[in-house]
Amino acid sequence: MSAARNPARRRSLQWLGAAGMVMAVPGAWAQNKKGGSGGRLISLSGSLTEIVYLLNAQDQLVASDTTSLFPEAATRTPKVGYMRQLSAEGVLSLKPDVVIGTQEAGPAVVLDQIRQAGVRVALTPVQHDWSEVQTKVQLVGRETGRESDAKALMERLNAEWASVQSTVAAAKRKPRALFILSHGGSPQVAGRGTGADALIRYAGGINAVSEFQGYRALTAEAMASAAPDVIVNTTQGIEALGGEAAFWKRPELALTPAFARRALVSIEANFLLGFGPRFPSAVKTAHERMQALLA
Repeated sequence: MSAARNPARRRSLQWLGAAGMVMAVPGAWAQNKKGGSGGRLISLSGSLTEIVYLLNAQDQLVASDTTSLFPEAATRTPKVGYMRQLSAEGVLSLKPDVVIGTQEAGPAVVLDQIRQAGVRVALTPVQHDWSEVQTKVQLVGRETGRESDAKALMERLNAEWASVQSTVAAAKRKPRALFILSHGGSPQVAGRGTGADALIRYAGGINAVSEFQGYRALTAEAMASAAPDVIVNTTQGIEALGGEAAFWKRPELALTPAFARRALVSIEANFLLGFGPRFPSAVKTAHERMQALLA
């Protein structure tokens, strides 16, 4: 089924396009009041929504954004739109006590309007590292009044993360991996400072392109120079290009070592790049698939 006919998939593609472009933003959480007491909550982040459900605080969730696709129950919550294209009217109509999100959320003027209406806005920085996950769990625990549950969840996730990183460190090969963003328009590749770059490194790979930050289109010559052993994409991105067979027909890919083995790792977008509670599993999955392609 095409992305145009599948609203959930279309929203996920839209999320990926913006998430890949966001760079780390320094600073602490942004908010206009202290603390939370478990009131009416709107989540503007798929990863934060996942944490809400893990803390059994979903009864407080009155709405979420269109990146909130997991667990499946989250798809049935009222939607306030895409996290970077919000309207104050839509959010305020649901009478939230607190709005949570990352510093990707916006526009800024809309968030200011929400604050001015007396609603607490709590945002976490985007850092593309494990501390981002920790900060998200702490924020949701505080804003839902479930801080002890959040502490227990974080202890479990820290143990999972340590185990995954130990497994990755034991690998003898570090594949050159290239992440291709192909949710729409011309495909681009991920350079430094992107979530995809962090994912590749955490999974025990080497980003095949490191001479620029953000996302850029690559020429065939540059693709050959990058010489990736493995290509990483999302399942949504592969579907947007017409499927795996169509993907490998792109002429620039024939110039890469990955082409000979059809070495492709494709994983669902929110799982792969959400930097949420499933991130240890995402890193483990990417690591195992990349290593299997090198065997």
